[in-house]
Amino acid sequence: MYIKDMLAEAERSGRPTFSFEFFPPKTAQGVQNLYDRMDRMHGLGPSFIDITWGAGGQLADLTCEMVSVAQSQCGLETCMHLTCTDMAKDAVDKALKNAYNSGCTNILALRGDPPRDKEKWEATEGGFHYAKDLVTHIRQTYGNHFDIGVAGYPEGCDDQDDPELLLDHLKQKIDAGATFIVTQMFYDVDNFINWVSKVRAKGITVPVVPGIMPVNTYASFLRRCNHMKCKIPPKWSAALEQVKNDDAAVRSIGTGLVAAMCRKILASGIHHLHFYTMNLAQATRMVLDELKLTPSDQRPLKQALPWRQSLGLGRRDEDVRPIFWKNRNKSYVARTQDWDEFPNGRWGDSRSPAFGELDTYGIRLKGTNEQNRKLWGEPQSVKDIANVFVKYLENGVESLPWSEAPITSEADAIKSELINLNGRGFLTINSQPAVDGVKSSDPVYGWGPNNGYVYQKAYLELLVSPELIDELIARIERNPDLTYYAVKKVGNLRTNAPSDGPNAVTWGVFPGKEIVQPTIVETISFLAWKDEAFRLGMDWAHCYSSLSPSRHLIENIMETWHLVNIVHNDFHQAHGLFPLFDDLEVEDLDKPVEVGKTNGTVETNGVDAKPNAIENTPLTNGSVEH
Repeated sequence: MYIKDMLAEAERSGRPTFSFEFFPPKTAQGVQNLYDRMDRMHGLGPSFIDITWGAGGQLADLTCEMVSVAQSQCGLETCMHLTCTDMAKDAVDKALKNAYNSGCTNILALRGDPPRDKEKWEATEGGFHYAKDLVTHIRQTYGNHFDIGVAGYPEGCDDQDDPELLLDHLKQKIDAGATFIVTQMFYDVDNFINWVSKVRAKGITVPVVPGIMPVNTYASFLRRCNHMKCKIPPKWSAALEQVKNDDAAVRSIGTGLVAAMCRKILASGIHHLHFYTMNLAQATRMVLDELKLTPSDQRPLKQALPWRQSLGLGRRDEDVRPIFWKNRNKSYVARTQDWDEFPNGRWGDSRSPAFGELDTYGIRLKGTNEQNRKLWGEPQSVKDIANVFVKYLENGVESLPWSEAPITSEADAIKSELINLNGRGFLTINSQPAVDGVKSSDPVYGWGPNNGYVYQKAYLELLVSPELIDELIARIERNPDLTYYAVKKVGNLRTNAPSDGPNAVTWGVFPGKEIVQPTIVETISFLAWKDEAFRLGMDWAHCYSSLSPSRHLIENIMETWHLVNIVHNDFHQAHGLFPLFDDLEVEDLDKPVEVGKTNGTVETNGVDAKPNAIENTPLTNGSVEH
């Protein structure tokens, strides 16, 4: 979606919106941590994010990579910065092609700062002299595919402090085809409002987006103000100087000052705020909380679908997904990028060479071995593993191998039953409660257009021990309202599904639309998910030494237990799945794993399993053993 359209909608509705800026980190670990932070900050509800241009070489490539990840995997509408600095025309064209292929439709076209080794800015040979030239080139090359923004300078810029000349330059950029303006940071709100009036007097009518820098620490506040030659109002200096050695107090007072500035901006007729996050979350969130712009029951985060849409090229119209990847959105997007016939809402021939391939899709367990051992402990029995799942359900740990994010409030309706199941040795990977027609505006279950109603069938996915699987399946097959799939890591699929076709487990009914069925269960994708699910479990096992009881325990579960999913097709039954498990419990839950060396077997909770054919050497350097 174009930024100009988002801004126009905010103006029409009178409801303030906001966006975030991020920059490419300098280390690989920093990049991964930023992806995680971007993913979490998605939950605050930004209209879009932008990513600054890392001029030249690897940083430029990283900007393009980050845009692709944000668009396709995080589902964040992304604006890519693009500068003239150190950029010949072919480098600009390469960057624009990468942005296009990522599904990006927004560019912030900038002249850029001079390279660090130069005093003054100079155009690269064969490159562009000014931002207006870059805007012209983008328009000539891509027409209206990209919405193009440009920079505005309420307080002047490094090499030009003539305000009238800067306004002339701004008008030239707009006349070349730019459709919105993003300003440099400022704290003098009266000067900004006056500057906007001058912009309008020049005949510039495109939206102006104010750049807001939250206050983190006193030292960083001064450093950024000095770097940007940003005027500090005397009131701000007096308030922050008093507490400059207390970071918490600086952040608290700074939040109040920035929020007050934002209120004045919004009152002046501006409807969108752009936050320079400096890749940090807390200070920005504090300002949004102060402004009451974060999601709440009164201001729910509205979704078009019950899962986060990818905005990658060719995926914007995707409207159906298998439920199995509900808690691993990025893995799903990466793995299905090349599936045949995507994205028509169904999956192509399972003989496709792309189908089921795992190694190239980044589905491996996140974190180092040491981090994961610290997160999930050193389980010695099935009960210990079940307790990890219970801690996840109770928000005691923020992730599981099969769930990248913390448990959501959707599980509250069935949380006690899930805890009880895990306590009896059924390891629950994924679930949803039945929903019998709640408003699409509901803060927990709602999605889609206004004034609609949404429904969902009860769904449960879990790992079931070999001693209980036959009895569980017998019980399922006695109830005509239930369908299931069950499979081991290696072995044949067991199911009572009437066909290989999809079974919709979530749907919505909206005025003036056909019924939307965005979440399904079906055979082909379940078998693909099965490979990933068992691979993740084996990755967890390999976080431990080859001689560790924890490793043998988890490996044995992955080798001998069944992955089962069950759908209750009567969506009126809120708790109809859980009676299936009455009086069923894994025996000897507390029995410690016994690692034996005789007869080539490993005894694990009374079940003999052949040792995994992996070299029995301890893990080193925090790497996952393959």
